[in-house]
Amino acid sequence: MLWKVLSYPRFRLTTLPTPMERARRLGSELGVNLYIKRDDVMELCFGGNKVRKLEFIVADALSKGADVLITRGATHSNHVRLTAAAARRAGLEVYAVVTPPGSLALQGNILLDRLLGAKLVPVEKVEEADEVMLKLSEKLRAEGRRPYVIPAGGASELGVLGYTLAALEILQQSLDLGFKPDYVVHATGTGATQAGLVLGLKLLGASHVKVVGISNGRSRGEMLSRLVRLVNSTSELLGLEVRASEDDFTVYDEYSFGGYGVITKEVVETIKYVAEVEGVLLDPVYTAKAFYGLSDLVHRGVIPRGSNVVFIHTGGTPINFQYVAELGRYL
Repeated sequence: MLWKVLSYPRFRLTTLPTPMERARRLGSELGVNLYIKRDDVMELCFGGNKVRKLEFIVADALSKGADVLITRGATHSNHVRLTAAAARRAGLEVYAVVTPPGSLALQGNILLDRLLGAKLVPVEKVEEADEVMLKLSEKLRAEGRRPYVIPAGGASELGVLGYTLAALEILQQSLDLGFKPDYVVHATGTGATQAGLVLGLKLLGASHVKVVGISNGRSRGEMLSRLVRLVNSTSELLGLEVRASEDDFTVYDEYSFGGYGVITKEVVETIKYVAEVEGVLLDPVYTAKAFYGLSDLVHRGVIPRGSNVVFIHTGGTPINFQYVAELGRYL
């Protein structure tokens, strides 16, 4: 069944597999066997989990004759940055509707977006972003262009395929390193990463591996609804009979520290702690909150000590340079 994903059209944007590293010092302090899946280590513009999704999305856009990509995200969006980079690699123009939180100051991902030539369309209200994308698409089409609209975060059936394959990659690397993963922990937001991992593990007969999503803002209920829909619609796209229910997903929504994009002392301390102990740089919007959640789940006994845990570093390093003042407040 996984062959259907392996043979699906892709526009290659990075070299895979990404590294999986044993984090001995962090693992020893936590009391688990910890490995970090380094999806922040990719050739395309500082990397990140969106690259895997965009390989399938850009391939589809090209097959449809698109000459311009349109997407949306927060001002600090990794997805916008990587969509812009992928578009340029494919010879396409790119527009991005950007919304709060964050500022449009020329730093972090905004600076990279500008360097990549992305045309940014600021919108004050997040709930208006999809409508703005639709109107922009209609305007460009009326001008003779061939736009292709990508949902926020690449959270579509095609985006899910990126981490369906990543599940195979994680299991193969775990085998090569001589361990059997008990948990895969990561930041979850728009849902395609977690949906892809769960679908991939189902197709591989490895549903015993628990995928734990640490929400960066959405409620657990909202995430579960999104995840079920994404897995089931992707399965239908592939012509598979695999189906998911809410029971297939584990999501914790208590580690957002006040909401999406909110940066607190605990978040900054987590970035500093991981950097000092393991030399790995997290970000304040996604991965630091996910790692804090992982640590707390171990301390609470939800993830038992001695477990084999894979933490996916989903990228986001440039965000640190977009929130210098916020980070500096706690350093």
